[in-house]
Amino acid sequence: MTSFIRILALTGLTAASWAQVTRTEVAKPTTPHDDSKANSDSVPEAYAVSGNFERVVVLRFKYQTDLLAGLEKMVKEQKIKNAVILSGVGSLRNYHIHSVSNRTFPSKNLFIKDPTAPADIISINGYVIDGRLHPHMTLTTGEKAFGGHIEPGNSVFTFAIVTLGVFGDGVDLSRIDDKTYR
Repeated sequence: MTSFIRILALTGLTAASWAQVTRTEVAKPTTPHDDSKANSDSVPEAYAVSGNFERVVVLRFKYQTDLLAGLEKMVKEQKIKNAVILSGVGSLRNYHIHSVSNRTFPSKNLFIKDPTAPADIISINGYVIDGRLHPHMTLTTGEKAFGGHIEPGNSVFTFAIVTLGVFGDGVDLSRIDDKTYR
């Protein structure tokens, strides 16, 4: 009987270790040339991109949908090339995000994943750039608020709703998130 209890305890500890929060830092270099170059006078300090929304699309995701995979699928299905993610709300069964973790090039990202912690989605924002997603979200666990880039592995709990403002074909967002355009 004692051996059986030890096996159960060991199994429980092993299972608990699989469900731990992971924090992984990854360097995200471009090229040594791009990472070391200075700002160029030919690149403005700030610039504006103007356009009108062609349409507004509201997306709803159900229980256990992977949020990022669902967004990618709907952007493709809805033939969305350039858009602004205007808002998003809902809840998650677990989360996986990343955020920048240093101040010098090459940039580094800190990936945080908790497979057991539910969270409310306070907001989702970002862009669709030439069909590629650049989404961020803010989450709360009731004890803290935090956020970052949306990664694979965010399983929807009750639901998630994301609203996109879709631009017409004349809008060019291609350099909007290019860290080497400086």
